[in-house]
Amino acid sequence: MTESNVKCRCHWPGTDAIYCAYHDEEWGVPEYDSRALWEKLVLDGFQAGLSWITILRKREALRTAFCNFDLDKVARFDEVDVARLMNDSGIIRSNAKIRAAIDSAKITLDLREKGLDFTDLIWAAQDHRPVMNHFDDKAQVPAETEASRQLSKLLKSKGYKFCGPVIVYAFMQAVGMVNDHIVTCFRHSEIKELVER
Repeated sequence: MTESNVKCRCHWPGTDAIYCAYHDEEWGVPEYDSRALWEKLVLDGFQAGLSWITILRKREALRTAFCNFDLDKVARFDEVDVARLMNDSGIIRSNAKIRAAIDSAKITLDLREKGLDFTDLIWAAQDHRPVMNHFDDKAQVPAETEASRQLSKLLKSKGYKFCGPVIVYAFMQAVGMVNDHIVTCFRHSEIKELVER
């Protein structure tokens, strides 16, 4: 591949193949599937205090451990399951994060039974539309915003944990609620076109 054929990306994936694939194929693409959104929020919670590449490398193990993030199954996890997960070397073995994920499943199911779908809960914070940012440099990209602070507050009020405004903003970026690819990144225009279709 010649230098002119190299795609310009955001700075953060570097050259790691897993990270580049995530950046190129997933990050920033608007997600509206309730199960996928819930999985991402749980994974972002597991990331607290860690790097995202650590989560990406453990994502398949986490999916296996949490029954592919099937809400109904995870909500039924008991102390035996907690012990099993705490002994699973393939995942993040944090008792607090594991219990938060199980509680999160119960909360999400309870909301659904009351008529509030997780997708609607999440996307209402953004008026159900992605925001197209136009940052020229990584230094311009915020760690949190007023929208992430409000969504964090809402999630906490429902009982969710590991959802502070910085984690929530990372979640919003990942699920395409905001397009925070820098404008020189090839994905910025691709996602803009996808949203405007």
